[in-house]
Amino acid sequence: MRAMVQLSYGSPEVFVMQEVAKPTPGNKELLIRIKAAKVGPSDCAFRKGNPFMIKLLYGLSRPKFPIGGCELAGVIEAVGEEVQHFKPGDRVLGMSVKNFGAFAEYKCLSADSPLALIPDNITFEEAVGVCDGGATALTFLRDKAHLREGQKVLIYGASGSVGIYAVQLARYYGAEVTGVCSGANEGLVRNAGADFVLDYKKEDFTKADKAYDIIFDAVGKCSFSDCRRVLSDKGMYLTTAPRLSTLMQMMWTSMFKGRRAVFAAAGLMQNKSNLNFLMDLTNNGTLHAVIDRRFPLERLPDAHQYVETERKRGNVIIQL
Repeated sequence: MRAMVQLSYGSPEVFVMQEVAKPTPGNKELLIRIKAAKVGPSDCAFRKGNPFMIKLLYGLSRPKFPIGGCELAGVIEAVGEEVQHFKPGDRVLGMSVKNFGAFAEYKCLSADSPLALIPDNITFEEAVGVCDGGATALTFLRDKAHLREGQKVLIYGASGSVGIYAVQLARYYGAEVTGVCSGANEGLVRNAGADFVLDYKKEDFTKADKAYDIIFDAVGKCSFSDCRRVLSDKGMYLTTAPRLSTLMQMMWTSMFKGRRAVFAAAGLMQNKSNLNFLMDLTNNGTLHAVIDRRFPLERLPDAHQYVETERKRGNVIIQL
């Protein structure tokens, strides 16, 4: 099979197209013919090995798993003898959070992995797009912040691959939503459900008079210290960026009942229930995939370069 292989950390040019052995499913595994994957900031971080924590976990000198990519959608080609709930021909959405492998034509996943059937009216690209940002946003807003109806939530980076789904989910849970993005993306964020939209180039929300119950930094551009003044008395600052300062603030603020800083390794917290929930919300029209650009597998380096411009709106999809 064809796969984009990364033999070292570095710029997007580290990816090389190679012919590698097609995997064979074990007794409890599914063999998936991949139809769509995605590229986001987390994929770029793993490619670069930055922050350094990535190298500590996944290989100091070079990636332990040379085929990257976590989220994938495709068709089951074969199943192991002990697989009960999936069959060949099923359209599935999955996450390979332990050893990646989505940037290839085939991937074997354990039947216990985060997996969900894709409804007939949802495309592979839409499914993997919603999974990309939706799973992360769901973990932070529902599971960490316990978002409730009537709360005021601000989402920084509201037009990105996590932020655009955070806006939609916050609206679903009945919150008052303020999105922060560039002025060019105001319409997109309003259409996603934001009650208010701030242009970060013109307005600094940290200096305004309004307080928020939840501030979700979906792009890792602000800090708990920046946001503390505009958090309510028991407000929560959430961030997708695992900076050392944030981890220290998490430990410190967890000892008190006031404002708190929270980070979560959302990818490692996913499960079948989450993916099924996201597919249900997409199927009934509550969630809408937002896809910016599509690239074929062989142009994976171009997809990484585009993501690193920090100008994308929603998802960048890899087509197979």
